[in-house]
Order: sequence, then structure tokens, then C-alpha cells
Amino acid sequence: MTGRADVPALPRLGFGAAPIAGLYEAVSEEQARATVEAAWSSGVRLFDTAPHYGLGLSERRLGAALAGRTGYVLSTKVGRLIVPSGRGGRDDQGFDVPADHERVWDFSRDGVRRSLEESLERLGLPAVDIALIHDPDHHMEEALAHAYPALAELRDQGVVKAVGVGMNQWRAPLRFVEETGIDVVMLAGRYTLLDQSGLPLLEACAERGVRVLAAGVFNSGLLATARPSGTFDYAPAPPAVLDRARRVAAICESYEVPLPQAAMAFPLRHPAVATIVLGARAPEEVRANAALWDRPVPEDLWSELEAEGLL
Repeated sequence: MTGRADVPALPRLGFGAAPIAGLYEAVSEEQARATVEAAWSSGVRLFDTAPHYGLGLSERRLGAALAGRTGYVLSTKVGRLIVPSGRGGRDDQGFDVPADHERVWDFSRDGVRRSLEESLERLGLPAVDIALIHDPDHHMEEALAHAYPALAELRDQGVVKAVGVGMNQWRAPLRFVEETGIDVVMLAGRYTLLDQSGLPLLEACAERGVRVLAAGVFNSGLLATARPSGTFDYAPAPPAVLDRARRVAAICESYEVPLPQAAMAFPLRHPAVATIVLGARAPEEVRANAALWDRPVPEDLWSELEAEGLL
């Protein structure tokens, strides 16, 4: 089944709002708002969030920062309900926020509808453009049998304009592409300069008219600077991966193309990829990425990477 023809036009550059919800380290209200403002001023018009990010904090902050604005595309996600916990302390799932709530997996029809209703309340919006089934890795049958039909109903009712799935792997999203009528896939980290394992999914999306939002294009940090260092997929980079990244960076430097610029440009070379989504926690990160965004990448760079067996 193919995606629907009335999916909103997707901008080429998107903003990922997990970091402004305290991903790894707390972010102040003022910094979060300034970061969204910097994205808007840089021309970003697609914004992605989720209940999971900061136990709803990302949605609240993003909704407040976008209040009164028009002409943008907004995506959020379903699959985790945010419920009071009463246990105190700090969140233990990567966000530096109070653990006064907790996440409960729920891909049922009622759970999906409740999740979206609560997201709209946090966002302060009557509707969103895109709703994504979030990380159903261990809940695939329920997500296929119940979460997708629930979102399809909401799409038919106009509560959302497009539906899809967002994951850090490619095999499960491929099932959604082949077995449902989703419009969009968000694929994180599996079609980058260092990892093109998601290519079979992208080929299927191109064949069926399903559009891809490419997230995690820096592979959690290794490709975020001109000199590769740090983490790959949220863990210390293995020596072989770090060596490969440094070889890619050296070739990029020979063409006077910073590694992050090439990392942003690469996914968009595939016809299925409509948008890259870049997370940011501070205005200077947004502006640094925006400064590289419109610079052309010589075609010979890609040819040399391929000739060296790096793509």
C-alpha cells in the first residue's frame, strides 16, 4: 500500500526537540525557547517531538515556543503514555528531569488515542501534521494490529494529516511499509555516512511513495564535528568505526567540506529522503548547522568516498 497523496509538503531541514527537554543534561526554559527561536530564524519549518522526550517536557516547551506561528510541519509520537509515578528522584531514561511521571508502553487503540489527545494538550494545538508510532520494537504485532489502524482513523478524521513509524532500526519499519498504508518513516542513524544498513527500507519507501525523515545523521555525535570523536549510537565509538570516520573526514577536508556538512547532505541524496532532522540544545548549535546547510557539496567528494569503499 502506498502513502496518501495529501501528506503535507515536508521541508528539507527539521528540528529535533529531544535535547531541549534535558536529554543527558538539563536545559533551562530560556535556553529551550531561544533554541527553537534560532531554528525558526534559520528557516527551519519542521519540528519533531514526542511524549518520551523529557516526560512530556519537550512537547510543552515546543508548543509554547511555536505558539502563534503558522506555516510549519509538526510531528509527535505515540506508544508511551506519560502517567504520574510518585516515586521522586530523576528520570532514568536519559533525560535530566524530575521523575514525577513515568512512561507506560501502550500501542492499543485506546492508548494511541489517549496519547495523542494528551500530546495535543501539552502542545496547545488542535491537531498535528504527523503522528508516528514510536519504537514498537518489542510490540510489533500490537502496533500493526491496533496502533496503525487507530492512527489511520484519526487521519481520516483530520486529527492528523499523515501517519508513520519512527525507529532506530530498519527491519521493523519495513514491515509497516509493506503491510500498512503509512505515509512517513522516521529512520534514526541507519542511513548516514557511517551506516547505510537502512538502504533496503529506503528502496521500499521510494517504490511505494513513503517519505523518509532521516534523523540521527551524526550517529549521536561522531559526525558532528570536523574531527571525529565521541560516541557512535550513544556508546563510545569502536576503534574500527572511529577509523572509518576519520578516513571520511580526511577526504571531506580535502574538498574543503566540513564533516558535519557532508553528514547532513548525504541522506538527502536518496530520493526517498524528504527531510533530515537535527536535534539541538542551544542556539549556537542551530546556527552552526544552518551555516553549513546551504553550502554545496562537490559531486567528486561522493565519488571518491565510493571509490575508497567508504560508502
